[in-house]
Parts: sequence; structure tokens; C-alpha cells
Amino acid sequence: MSEIYGPSLETSVPDDLTLPQFILDSSHPLRPIRPIHVPWFIEDAGGREVGHEEVRARTYGLANGLSLQFSCQGERYRCVLATLVIFSPNHIDYPAAIWATHRLGGVVSCANPANNISELLYQLKTVHASLIITHSSSLHTALGAAQAAGLPSERVITFDESNQITVGTLIQQGLRSEPNFVERRLRKGEAKTKVAFLSFSSGTTGKPKAVAISHFAPIVNVIQMAEQQKVNKNYAPWEEQRFRPGDVVAGVLPFFHIYGLVLGIHLMAFCGISVVVIPKFNFTEFLESIVKYRINHLHLVPPQIVLFCKHPAVKNYNLNGVRVLICGAAPLSASLVDQVVKILPNAQIGQGYGMTEAAATISMFSVDKKLGVPGGVGRLAPGVVAKVVKDDGTLAGFNEPGELQVKIPSVALGYLNNDEATKETFVNGWLRTGDEVIIREDHELFIVDRLKEIMKVKGFQVAPAELEGCIIDHPDVSDTCVVPISDNYSGELPMAFVVLHPDAVKRIALDRAEVERVKASITKLVADNKVAYKHLAGGVEFVDVIPKNPSGKLLRRVLRDRARDLVRPRSKL
Repeated sequence: MSEIYGPSLETSVPDDLTLPQFILDSSHPLRPIRPIHVPWFIEDAGGREVGHEEVRARTYGLANGLSLQFSCQGERYRCVLATLVIFSPNHIDYPAAIWATHRLGGVVSCANPANNISELLYQLKTVHASLIITHSSSLHTALGAAQAAGLPSERVITFDESNQITVGTLIQQGLRSEPNFVERRLRKGEAKTKVAFLSFSSGTTGKPKAVAISHFAPIVNVIQMAEQQKVNKNYAPWEEQRFRPGDVVAGVLPFFHIYGLVLGIHLMAFCGISVVVIPKFNFTEFLESIVKYRINHLHLVPPQIVLFCKHPAVKNYNLNGVRVLICGAAPLSASLVDQVVKILPNAQIGQGYGMTEAAATISMFSVDKKLGVPGGVGRLAPGVVAKVVKDDGTLAGFNEPGELQVKIPSVALGYLNNDEATKETFVNGWLRTGDEVIIREDHELFIVDRLKEIMKVKGFQVAPAELEGCIIDHPDVSDTCVVPISDNYSGELPMAFVVLHPDAVKRIALDRAEVERVKASITKLVADNKVAYKHLAGGVEFVDVIPKNPSGKLLRRVLRDRARDLVRPRSKL
């Protein structure tokens, strides 16, 4: 099999616009006209609606307010905003915070609001953050990390009411005041090199890496998706078209994740679809929101789909209005698809595939059929070229496994201040995905396994090496290896194999109860230092030795096989 080409990208892509200029200010042949009464965003808790003009006004007001608040006195058009970190659950002003920063020429780095102080501190230092926007629920952590990073508390802003400066206050200040900044139009081609986001992706070694994503990357990815999904094309009767202006989508995926960031905010805005902004996922409340707001689009990850299939509350809600279900972030089994079809009988259901380094989507299930191919993640997006490379470096044939490598117009610029990792992942124009795949003769893509050592827990990336670096600090541990175990709800869970320090071995020999105490202590160490989905929910197992090859590289696959023997796939329900 030679290189496989997705459809050619036939629509023009502007390369002289920033992301907010493209989303808020411009038109495009694929962009449908949003009816005047259709809001851009709907607040889940109170039903507040925000339309186009209000979104633009709040974005401008916040940009001007930030410029007024944080510019040097007397330097009217100089804004000192470089990188702004958004550390918050989904919020109705989250998009405005992104676009205001971009209007000022700054960079946005979105952080998981569940991170603890040390994890947030690492991100702040990595991206050289100059400001933080957070939420009262995350304020304590934000202030602690800011202090450790040397950021004054005045540079921590909140979306909601608190003792800090608030986004609302800055918006009002900015709207009342004369313009304090000049938004620059990019030169032709500059959008391809100007950084818009520093989004974090777990690497195979050490801590997560900051992926530098240009303004052009999400713009072209939105256009790729719109073209592939035939947005604004009269290809079928209205009731059968997938993306229609006036539809309503559940904005429950976290906006800090590339899936929620590009598809959940930007593609939906482009398509004229209202986003119900949901800060926190609670399944029964989510069901109520679907009914209350007549949500007909769901962007989910496999653990959420498991709940639709197994949670007893589902039978109490009429879900016949759901028209589209897209699953991403982790593979969805064919058996789960079969189950969810019965729960959502009127929905088009299928999968997409992508990664942070591709600025979201690489493939998506076709609009030609109601259901995607069971187990498949769709076909390549327009403009994508793929090849499947075997272990010996030769190209795989159809239905032969190998690593997926792609050329994609939305490719990231690389990893911030990490040339070695950049050279390993971005090779001669090809993005090495680290995923083992097969491609059929009909060009349907199937994910077989991950060649890179990344787990997917509830759709989130977890690097084993990051957890191993934490565990090895425990005084009772002399060596460790973390591997995934299968879980019907979370997809995978981290399990730690541990070689004990000789002193711990002696204590256990004297008192067998010490076994559980040491395991609990190791588990607590990780829980105290890592976000919840990185906890050792798969357990801790003691071994005499961690298998390694002659060069000292962990033979992780050996322990993955052992973990499968130790633990049956389990379900939380």
C-alpha cells in the first residue's frame, strides 16, 4: 500500500487571519447563515443566551479591559499580555477569554481545572504565563501556583464573583473606555507561524509537553471538517443533514481539551450551532439538560457512552431528539455502538480520530451513512495524506498493521522548547501519531493499539513515565513500572508494578499487614500529587524485578501482559 490521500481540500483557507478574526468577523463559502434568533452559547445553569453581537462585544471589552489593566502607564498601545492560562471549568465567557487574548496578540494555554498546585505550576512555568483566568472553584489552586511561579495575585482573574478582579469587571471597563490597543491584521501566510495555543499533550517520557498550535491550524481544521461533513451543502433532505444552523450541541467536553476546544467551540460556532455550556459532567443532570434545551448533538467520550448504555436513569428521559452522536478521544468498541444505537434510535452515530499535535481531527465518519463503520474511526479528512509504516520501516499494505503517519495542513508547529521531542514526532513533514492502525481498501481507518506508551483514561492522556517519576520518590520503592489495565467505564486505568526497597521487604516479612499499608501509602502519594484521572485506580502490585532490555529500556509490554492476567476488565456500574 502506498500513501493514501484523503479528498483534496477544495475550499480556500485564509492564512492572514487570527482565530477570532476568522470566527467572529469573517464569512466563508462553507459557513451557513445563522438565524438571528439562534444564540452562540447557552448557559446550562440559568439558560442565559449569548448571541453574535454580544460575543463580539464581550470579546472586545475583555481585550480592551485587559489592555487597560495590564499595560504600562503611558504606553497606550502596548499590552504586556504574552501568555494567558485559562484554569477553569467550561464557562460561557471561556471563548471570549480565548479570543480577547488573541485580539491582543497573546497566546492561550488552557489548563485542566482538576490539576493540583504542582501540576498547574509546571504549566505556568513552561509557558511563561503572565496572567491566569480561573473560577472560584479553582481559585485556591490558582493562587497557590501563581505565588510559587512569582505571579502577583492581581494577575489572577476570575470568571465569577470573588475577591479577585473579575472578567465581567474587565469587560465593563473595556466597553466604557476608549480603545487602548490596536488589533493587527496578519501578513499573508503569517497565520501559519503565529502561535495561538500552547496545549499540553502527554509524552512518552517525563511530564506533558506544550504543543505549539498556530492560528491557521484550527482554522484549517474547521474548514476540513466542514468540507468533509458537507456543511452548508444541500446534499440530503434537511432532516437528514448532519450539521445544520439552529441545532443545539452539548458543550460538556472540557474546553481545555483539543476535542472540546476545536470541535466544541470553533466548529460549532462556524456551523451556526448553539453550544449549551456545561461546566461539570453529572450524568442525570446531563440527561435533564438534553431534554430542557432540546440538545440534538452530543460530542462524547467512551465512558460517557457507557453511562447511556447502562445507567438506570436513562429510561426516564425521552432522548429521541438526539440526531448526532460523535465519539472521540479514545476508541469506542463495536459492541458499545450496538448498545447505544438502541438508546438513541434516531441518531447518526460514529467516531472521529485526532490528536493535539494535529490541532484536532484527522478522520471522521462519513455523512453518507447514518452509522459509522463498527470499530472504525472514519476516513481521512480533506487534505490529509497517510501512510502506515511497519516495524522494519516499510509501508504496510491494506489491512496490515503499522504506525499511522500523516501529513495534515493543521499540523502543530512542534513542542515548546523541546527540540528532541519535536524531531521524534514531526519527521520530514510527517506527523508520527504513535498509534498502530490498519486501513482497509475502502480507506476506513481502524485503531489497533498505541505504540507510544500513553494510556487513555476517560479520554485523557496519561504518561506512565510521569507517574513512575512520582512513585520512585516513595521511600519504600526502589523501582517501578506503570501500565494500563482495561476498564469498561474508563477505558484504561493505571496500575503500578513496584520493586520494594530492602527495608520495606524486611518490614513485610515481620508483619504481612504491612503489604496493604505500603500499597496504600504509594497510592496516596500519587493521589496527593496528580490529578484524579492519573491516580492508581488499577492498583499496586509488588514484583521482584522490573523487566528491561540490555540497554535498560523498560519492557512495558511484558508487564502489560501480566496485568491482563491479574485483572479482569472491570466496570464501575
